[in-house]
Amino acid sequence: MKKGFRGTGTVERVDFPNKGVAVTDDGDRVIVKNTIPGQKVEFVVNKVKHQRAEGRLMEVIEKSPLETEEPCPHFGMCGGCTYQTVPYEKQLDMKLTQVKKLISDAIGSEKEAGYEFIGIHGSPKKSEYRNKMEFSFGDEYKDGPLALGMHKRGSFYDLVTVSDCQIVDEDFRTILKATLDYFSQNNIPYFHRATHKGYLRHLLVRKATKTGEIIVDLVTTTQTEGFDEEELLAGFRYALLTRHYDGRFKGVLHTKNDSVADVVKNEGTEVLYGDSYFYEELLGLKFKITPFSFFQTNSLGAEVLYETAREFILGDDKDSLNGKTVYDLYSGTGTIAQLMAPVCKEVVGVEIVEEAVCAAKENAALNGLDNCKFIAGDVLKVLDEIEEKPDYIILDPPRDGIHPKAIGKIIEYGVENMVYISCKPTSLARDLQIFMARGYRVEKICCVDMFPNTYHVETVVKLSLKKDTPKIEVTMEPDEESNYTPEEKATYSKIKEYVKEKYGVNVHTSYIAQVKRMCGLDMGENYNNSKKENQEVKQCPQEKVEYIKDALRYYKLI
Repeated sequence: MKKGFRGTGTVERVDFPNKGVAVTDDGDRVIVKNTIPGQKVEFVVNKVKHQRAEGRLMEVIEKSPLETEEPCPHFGMCGGCTYQTVPYEKQLDMKLTQVKKLISDAIGSEKEAGYEFIGIHGSPKKSEYRNKMEFSFGDEYKDGPLALGMHKRGSFYDLVTVSDCQIVDEDFRTILKATLDYFSQNNIPYFHRATHKGYLRHLLVRKATKTGEIIVDLVTTTQTEGFDEEELLAGFRYALLTRHYDGRFKGVLHTKNDSVADVVKNEGTEVLYGDSYFYEELLGLKFKITPFSFFQTNSLGAEVLYETAREFILGDDKDSLNGKTVYDLYSGTGTIAQLMAPVCKEVVGVEIVEEAVCAAKENAALNGLDNCKFIAGDVLKVLDEIEEKPDYIILDPPRDGIHPKAIGKIIEYGVENMVYISCKPTSLARDLQIFMARGYRVEKICCVDMFPNTYHVETVVKLSLKKDTPKIEVTMEPDEESNYTPEEKATYSKIKEYVKEKYGVNVHTSYIAQVKRMCGLDMGENYNNSKKENQEVKQCPQEKVEYIKDALRYYKLI
């Protein structure tokens, strides 16, 4: 099967993350994303690697027998949800099957490795569960009317105005409609990613599930030619606050962002109304949240997740951590640390995002917890600096999992028990192999669904140290899933993929080399110099320079 081949097949199964395996009439297998088991689909092969073909979904020819639910009106166009036509219990079965297969392939089955796979806990709310949305301004098609919503599936530029989105509540939908109507009526241009011209960029909306408090942040450039910005923003504030809401408005903000990258970046925020924060509650604790704070996007689901982790940690002995020190590594805003603080001597949280650490400290004080210590820094480096040694370790790493060198340091503490909370099963499966090779055994596993209608799922694992097991040094070859250093991770192919996926353009290796040299990265004296005498090397266009710089920033090389 060659690149460009167009064919049809029936989806045999779906592997995490969202990789459908379609079987053609000839028996060939093609990976087709955004599919559901049992669907008959048409695809075009866009990648062939190591005799494995990957195709882009063109059309669902026949629905799966699993699909019985009425979808959101934006389903199929919006890239946000994948399983929305599948009944929720079937969604849970699919996610559980995917995670079980990954874990079993990595460390063996329950019988072989001796662990208990408890199952999967569903989200308390199956729709309208999200407490945060980041909408983008653009157009639904080239030179079309202003749109505000999510990117179309498979498109870098076109948007879908998700005015009837089903994973948020009516207040989100009201805010989206009010914002779009207001700026459409005033003919305000959106920021065009190709020309870097325009004003409107993003609309960030957050609403606390427990308190009902709402905060909205309008993100724009500083390009205000043709209108009075102060007058425009006053009108925007009025347009929002005069609508009816079930919740209560806590703040309306305006953030400036002139970066060419298509991300929400805070280059200065002003308060148009109220406060720059709101409060949410989880399991009896109170949390202060700002527009850019990390916080679980499903508040009720987060309670299930953290309750599951707490049960794994304490078990039947609620006093098991009395007088003991707990490490909460990759602690975020310190939610799990604060849940454990009342039952242990001290919790030490480590998190690389400084804003999250500041929020964790503030929230601990808000909840009257004085035995929480939060440190800003990379886990790999900070572990060498902490004086307190742990009796228990909680791990909640980012999607790429734990850096292999950090795993080595964690294992060297020799704690009897650990709990690993993972938001990406592929990274978890890889890391568990290392822990098991170094003397740990997996005791219990449980999945928690935080994201109904999508393929994402959280997994909680309890690890215990096997007695009298000699340590085995393990080395891992870098792979595309691993959380390695920026230099290891930012290969030329990765930079090309990043730019292609984000901006929809190709960049030549020589362009990447030029920009690296421009940014002061050591390329070697003759790197990218032509071997031909007087050969002219084509210079990278300025637009692509910015795209490549964005990739270098993403991989933390600059």
